[in-house]
Amino acid sequence: MDLVQNAFESWWTSLGDDSLETRFSFETAIVEIAANVIEHSRRSEADLGRRFTLELSATDDRLTAVFHDNGMPSDIDLSAVSMADLEDEDGRGLALALLSLESLDYRHEDGRNVWTLVC
Repeated sequence: MDLVQNAFESWWTSLGDDSLETRFSFETAIVEIAANVIEHSRRSEADLGRRFTLELSATDDRLTAVFHDNGMPSDIDLSAVSMADLEDEDGRGLALALLSLESLDYRHEDGRNVWTLVC
């Protein structure tokens, strides 16, 4: 997770954007999706281990993060995601990401899981 947060920090600093609200929303979503990729992805290429990449980009009106990982396809319906109960220890990551973003998309493409986050 440190690598993801350090990469985000460097990228954000290079943008010169001082909007703390935007930064907090986007960084929260990125960290939550990264945690899900790390924790829940199962290897599909045993000899390579689990691998993921994160691409960050920005335009005047949009921030985008794209994760690619080599895990098995996920059977997730993002429209059915809801916040976990207060007593639950897990289950908030996707809900927090959805609340923080303009859009969150998951697909399995060319043998890779692809998560696209737009803020």
